[in-house]
Amino acid sequence: MNRRALGIALLVGGVILLFFGFNESESFASEVSEVFTGSPTDRSIWMIVLGSVTAVAGLVMTVVPGSSR
Repeated sequence: MNRRALGIALLVGGVILLFFGFNESESFASEVSEVFTGSPTDRSIWMIVLGSVTAVAGLVMTVVPGSSR
């Protein structure tokens, strides 16, 4: 698998994780947690953080040219 294809796959996976993370942060359980703790659930936070990291890694792998051999 070449570098660009892997980068696109990571970018798409990261965007999907971000989508689910933001949906999870708006869920009823997350809203209740936010009332008592001041922050959303750990699950939604981890999805957003991992989605962001994965999307950025995929974007870098897609845009930045690899080493030429």
